[in-house]
Amino acid sequence: MKSSFIIRIIKLQFSIIIPVYNRPKEIDDLLTSFLKQNFKEDYEILIVEDGSTKKSDVILKKYTSKLNIKYFYKENSGAGASRNFGMQKATGNYFIILDSDVVLPSHYLTQVNKALQNKYTDAFGGPDTAHKSFTPMQKAINYAMTSFLTTGGIRGKKKGVGKFQLRSFNLGISKKAFLVTQGFSNMKTGEDIDLTFRLWKQGFQTQLITPAFVYHKRRSTLQQFFKQTFSFGIARPILNRRYPESKKITFWFPTLFMLGFLSSLLFKVFGFQYLLYVYYFYFIVLFVDATIQNKSIKIALYSIVTTFIQFLGYGSGFFKSQFLRK
Repeated sequence: MKSSFIIRIIKLQFSIIIPVYNRPKEIDDLLTSFLKQNFKEDYEILIVEDGSTKKSDVILKKYTSKLNIKYFYKENSGAGASRNFGMQKATGNYFIILDSDVVLPSHYLTQVNKALQNKYTDAFGGPDTAHKSFTPMQKAINYAMTSFLTTGGIRGKKKGVGKFQLRSFNLGISKKAFLVTQGFSNMKTGEDIDLTFRLWKQGFQTQLITPAFVYHKRRSTLQQFFKQTFSFGIARPILNRRYPESKKITFWFPTLFMLGFLSSLLFKVFGFQYLLYVYYFYFIVLFVDATIQNKSIKIALYSIVTTFIQFLGYGSGFFKSQFLRK
């Protein structure tokens, strides 16, 4: 009742916070998608340049007469600190955090506003997906990160997820919640999940706004994708130690998957290959599902590779953080 009462007397004023590091081309694409929004209310966009050597200020000149843009350049301190910096400078009462490598569908802001008017929460998250113009590798990485067969739908595709854990590429937080929590911590990876737990501890609610999805370009090379998922794996045991109530057996699956795969290869050397059949079956099912979803055999083949890379990166990062680091 309290939240509903608040939303009736306070008009949502959005401030869009976008940290950027050496990505002027991606900022160009993202700002172009803002020009196509069907949202009619005023809002501001804050670009926080995090010590980039390839600055975006020249790109922004194309948009300053069309969009309410504020540009800040600061020393490199990481994405979390840059988001906090932007929220401190913002004038709105509700902040939307986006990664610089996303593109918005035309209905994005309208859907966010509609959902918060119908059911107000002090924080929300939205899914990500691949645009039809993305490369086959980008689509394969998107499949590995969002498919039920690879991540269980935790990134916004699973219905009835309950209390949704925010993801920094697409989230919103009220000014009130930011002031109470002080925003993102100094964690380099997993800072969005850490923020979620602190929001819950302070009594704030979160929700998933399914129609408020973004097109997420992601890392375009397998090496970059491995590095990213390795960092995710490193972060999870740290979060488990900070918030013991958040521990789940499913967090161990990528590590167990890789240990099982290595064991199956070892058993095959000694003539026992039945365990390897389990992996054959899994990747066949994954190939069929990826082919149906993407309507492309090429992307399905890439998806097998990106899924393996994701399990290898996350699983090895998790193992290292759980057993080899204090």
